[in-house]
Amino acid sequence: MASEDVVERTEREHRPSPIDVHVGSRVRLRRTLLGMSQEKLGEALGLTFQQVQKYERGVNRIGASRLFDLSRVLDVPIGFFFDDMPPEMGGGQPNRRFGGFQEVQEGFEDDTLHRRETLELVRAYYRITDPSVRKRVFDLIKSLAPSE
Repeated sequence: MASEDVVERTEREHRPSPIDVHVGSRVRLRRTLLGMSQEKLGEALGLTFQQVQKYERGVNRIGASRLFDLSRVLDVPIGFFFDDMPPEMGGGQPNRRFGGFQEVQEGFEDDTLHRRETLELVRAYYRITDPSVRKRVFDLIKSLAPSE
């Protein structure tokens, strides 16, 4: 085996899996939507913020038990971490093993959920403690948007 082949294989082995990168980005999205720092998330999981950074970048793979812990701390179902996965990674395809009973979610075509403006708006919305006021703000925003 040529040394070039060994170098290429070693580089490939050290690249994060696209699925690990996607799951990590969903962890970061939810943490950010909650206004939680990497330090706070790490404390809740018994990890350092550096470990949280590695998970969020997809450098370190998140195991099943850690994914379960993340879903509880971030208050989302485990499936949240796999939502909006691109088709080339297996996203958007029905689960063949169960005969296609799984609902296919349509993802966003743009990066709307990752924009700072979106995150700030969601954080501000959830800081409104009075449910009736929050509902009125929600209704107001919906009324200002063009109808579909």
